[in-house]
Amino acid sequence: MSIIQAILLAIIEGITEFLPISSTGHMVLMSSFLGIEDDKFTKLFEVCIQLGAILAVVALYWKKFFDFSKWQFYVKLLFAVIPALIFGKLFDDLIDEHLGNPAFIATVLLIGGIILLFVDKWFKNPIIHEEPEINNLTAIKIGCYQCLAVMFPGLSRSAATIIGGMQQRLSRSLAAEFSFFLAVPTMAAATGYKLLKFIKEEGSISGEQIKLLGIGNVVAFIVAVLAIKFFISILNKYGFKYFGIYRIVVGLGILILLAIGK
Repeated sequence: MSIIQAILLAIIEGITEFLPISSTGHMVLMSSFLGIEDDKFTKLFEVCIQLGAILAVVALYWKKFFDFSKWQFYVKLLFAVIPALIFGKLFDDLIDEHLGNPAFIATVLLIGGIILLFVDKWFKNPIIHEEPEINNLTAIKIGCYQCLAVMFPGLSRSAATIIGGMQQRLSRSLAAEFSFFLAVPTMAAATGYKLLKFIKEEGSISGEQIKLLGIGNVVAFIVAVLAIKFFISILNKYGFKYFGIYRIVVGLGILILLAIGK
């Protein structure tokens, strides 16, 4: 992987991390398009730079995130992240296998897009509008939705958790905000686990690889800061419909290209 390729992947990550269109799916497909070798470092890179994008949440919502007087907020995040940590550990090899399968990712993009067309109609009457109203059980249930994104690369962690929040009667904006916060411990754990696993299997990580990871995280962070504000404005104004249409078009397009290629 070259520096230019790393920057391009990081830009894709920063743009798509908080949109309900699957950042992982787009990075895998872009890697294939750019001819990047599908090796262990590429898989590590695609996971680790998500942390850079996620840290944009901490930067933008730092007053909320570091308000230690409201300790219940951190307890909710802890409960919500546990299901994904368990599933991620149990099905790590299966997830890596799906990450190397463009047809699988395209199919998940397509199916997820169809679902997004109807989400706004399904969950019209929220009753939870403020974070303190979310209890621990609700947080766990939202965390279980995140497991779907862990199991099915291309689904979108953002989409799964926001839909999970709306199903639990959170308002659309609150569901999106909670999804953002939940991403921080989730991706911090995923990055740490993948990095330790890579070093254990490969024996070490090279200086060049560290440089690529550093560049990728910085670029993803900068782009994500802009993408979060864009997503919130679009979500509040238009809902999920246009994101669903985009996913359907991309999913179908990739499946057609794969069929032609075969």
